[in-house]
Amino acid sequence: MIEGMHARLYNVINLVVIWGLIILFILQPSIAHAGAKAGAQLFIHALLPYLLPYIILTQWLLKMPNRTQKVPKWRRFLKAYVLGSFGGFPVGAVTVTEMMKNGELSQKQSSLLLAACHAPGPMFIIGFVGTELFGNVSAGWKLLAAIHIANVLFFLLAVLFLHREDDTEIPLSQLPKKVKGMPLLDAIKESSTIIVLVATTVIFFSSLGTVLSTVFTSAFTVEMGISKTFALSIFEMTSGVQSATDHFYGSPIFPFLVAAIISMNGMSIHMQVFVIAKTCNISMTPYVIGRIWSVILVPVIFYLIY
Repeated sequence: MIEGMHARLYNVINLVVIWGLIILFILQPSIAHAGAKAGAQLFIHALLPYLLPYIILTQWLLKMPNRTQKVPKWRRFLKAYVLGSFGGFPVGAVTVTEMMKNGELSQKQSSLLLAACHAPGPMFIIGFVGTELFGNVSAGWKLLAAIHIANVLFFLLAVLFLHREDDTEIPLSQLPKKVKGMPLLDAIKESSTIIVLVATTVIFFSSLGTVLSTVFTSAFTVEMGISKTFALSIFEMTSGVQSATDHFYGSPIFPFLVAAIISMNGMSIHMQVFVIAKTCNISMTPYVIGRIWSVILVPVIFYLIY
């Protein structure tokens, strides 16, 4: 009975939130449109050119025939980290779930590696953040180094836990049935699905963050730049970084604010990872711990090496 009451309460809360947002979007159509337009422009300019080629290549590599039994466990973990952590969000989740479908990772391994193999792509950090936002390529490299130092430390902790696990293969009956085909064509097909997911979440959460920040600024005496950057950072990382650039560029805290926003990721990226991971019923608890770890550690490391 208690579980039933919790389920009904959860449904009521969902309905209230959904209808509240629908009404808010109806009352603020121009602001919602401006937020969605900004999100779409950011996706096309800052994400699509950096993300799509790597996703296709990663998917192509993962779909090549492999011999799981002859590959040592540490090499599989290293493969997941290299492919997942250097491809940009949400390539880590794509890599881990694909390796689990291939029988290369168990469910526990996938859960821990999902948290460890999660980082923005080098092309995004160096090309967009370093060159276009910081105006300094070396600053982009330092931010990338800070992110991967924190990730490698978390990865090593994850490997310590995984080292004690029996190296047993996943029964084939538990794996999704895979139809044989051409790896490149399959990679392009699945990459298009991932890109649509990324575009949808980026545009939606950019619009939502813009509307909520405007309403919050109108209701309370808060400077628009602060409220907009805060709201967008919670909902959509790229929009939050752009807002921080618009309102805090030149400030001493600007580089470290950007580092914190990128470490936070935003609901958009978390939703992408959640949707991808749930296809294999991978636990999200280590992922949540990993994000808290990154938010605390990355800005500190970046400050020390900046």
